[in-house]
Amino acid sequence: MFDIGYTELLVIAIVALVVIGPKDLPRVMRTVGQWVGRARGMARHFRSGIDTMMREAELEEMEKKWREENARILAEHPFAEPLADPEALAAPAELPPPDDPGPEPEEGKPAPPAAGAPLP
Repeated sequence: MFDIGYTELLVIAIVALVVIGPKDLPRVMRTVGQWVGRARGMARHFRSGIDTMMREAELEEMEKKWREENARILAEHPFAEPLADPEALAAPAELPPPDDPGPEPEEGKPAPPAAGAPLP
């Protein structure tokens, strides 16, 4: 971000050690670290707010496109006539009777195993 390399940081650390002194340097570094942390937190909060605003704008744009496309489709394919008997569509469909289980086994022969049953 600021494009500060290791050599520049070393020069800054030496100057701070000479100017501030070794006794107060840890307290000053802690304070500077807290300020940097707060600045990063505010930047992160600001960035998340901007991202949220962009997502909301994109969603509104997509909803607008969907409404336009839906209106176009409905204009091209209008309903020809209303459903003749809406109650018939609401009623459950009748299921056909189950299939015939098959012929009875002959006398003296065992019945075939049922589907999914273990073999003898």
